[in-house]
Amino acid sequence: MTVLEVRNLSKRFGGVFAVTDVHLQVQEGELLGLFGPNGAGKTTLFNLISGTLKPDSGEIFFFGEKITHLPPHVRARKGIARTFQIVQPFGELTVLDNVLVPLAQQELTRLLPLRPYDSLARRKQAMEILELVGLAAWAHERARNLPLGLLKLLEVARSLALQPKLLLLDEPLAGLHLQESEQLLDVLLSLRGQVTMVLVEHNVRMALPVCDRAVVMDAGRVIAEGNPEQVRRDPQVIQAYLGEREDA
Repeated sequence: MTVLEVRNLSKRFGGVFAVTDVHLQVQEGELLGLFGPNGAGKTTLFNLISGTLKPDSGEIFFFGEKITHLPPHVRARKGIARTFQIVQPFGELTVLDNVLVPLAQQELTRLLPLRPYDSLARRKQAMEILELVGLAAWAHERARNLPLGLLKLLEVARSLALQPKLLLLDEPLAGLHLQESEQLLDVLLSLRGQVTMVLVEHNVRMALPVCDRAVVMDAGRVIAEGNPEQVRRDPQVIQAYLGEREDA
């Protein structure tokens, strides 16, 4: 089943096209990597999908429903969650409370009376999410005391608390050292098949092998698409991004 479909999407800033006539499909359960160096247009495309930018032309569909002009909060209610490259947790709250907040959000409507956000059932659910991402041992630590690698995992946990049908990951490896990057990628691998994910990442060498499929952009256009090995061997990708010989 196609979860996300982008058709002929374009966005320009002044006279510069950041995204030009992009086509993209994401299938249910897959982990799609969106790669490219700075200026390639991947972040702009990501923001168009999440709704923080409006396209100049083209359409976006989520499970067949056109969402092109829906605001971010409506897309979130439909099941699109995202992480951010610059993490912004509730620093004074515990790690557990940081996950309880989006869990409670799932039940907050004007038609329902407010319930305690930290009910026993919800705390159990939050702990299960923390276990999933490897943060259970830090559940009662204030978020502001966590190193960047754990804060990135907390970003993933908070997004999972929204029970997304599509999880958009914005350069989760940025600023992480090797061990932290490997830990986060292991978490994504554990989620593959359970949550549909789009991973925007600059670190091609580390992130490409964990993807089911990859799309590479250059100057706002898609220049390569396929499984990791096909993309890694693509001459344009080798020349522009990987910096390695074709026989490497």
